[in-house]
Amino acid sequence: MRGVFVTGTDTGVGKTVIAGALIAGFAEAGFDVAAYKPVAAGCAGPATALRNDDAEVLSVLAGRKAPYERVNPVALEPAIAPHIAAEEAGVRLSALDLAHAGATAASGADVMVAEGAGGWLVPLGPGETMEDLAVGLGLPVVLVVGLRLGCLSHSLLTARAIEASGLMLAGWVANILDPDMPRLDGNIACLSERLAAPLLGRLPHLGQATGADLCRAAFAHIDLQPLVSLLSK
Repeated sequence: MRGVFVTGTDTGVGKTVIAGALIAGFAEAGFDVAAYKPVAAGCAGPATALRNDDAEVLSVLAGRKAPYERVNPVALEPAIAPHIAAEEAGVRLSALDLAHAGATAASGADVMVAEGAGGWLVPLGPGETMEDLAVGLGLPVVLVVGLRLGCLSHSLLTARAIEASGLMLAGWVANILDPDMPRLDGNIACLSERLAAPLLGRLPHLGQATGADLCRAAFAHIDLQPLVSLLSK
């Protein structure tokens, strides 16, 4: 399996936008790309056919016409921590099962872009976190940093945890959540110095774009070459 696992310093930092941008970029570079969002909370629709907007955006960008359940095998209704939503729905989340489902999602593709839920150590179930799923997939990791007050510690702690897991931190993206953040350039420079991975892009506020259009607009600010070089080895 080749590809990347997209994680973030927190929830709401732009993981889906960056995952979608990477899918769009790999597709533009000529790769057959599979999208994978193993667990999604905040889904809507009939109880037997819940759908998540973010997962559907990733699927559209990949353009493989895969069944929804292959892209997002676990869809949960309330927009809360996945392990709590799963417990309330009577669903058992297993890192091993979700890693196996990821292998199925990647079948036949050149690369897969997988997006985690929440941050790196969000619980999945008793004794398991999103990290266990990422390790099961075995993909290099792209870290989305939400640029706002507090991001330095969040970023460095997440990077340390990724490296401790044995996975490679393949790159990071600076997503400017607060354009008025004091010393914005200084914060990015600090992370560039301290994170042992290339800065893949600096994402500004992109106006009124949404969904797949937002992801495509984001790709214009991403340097995909470090990931292409890594995955071509």
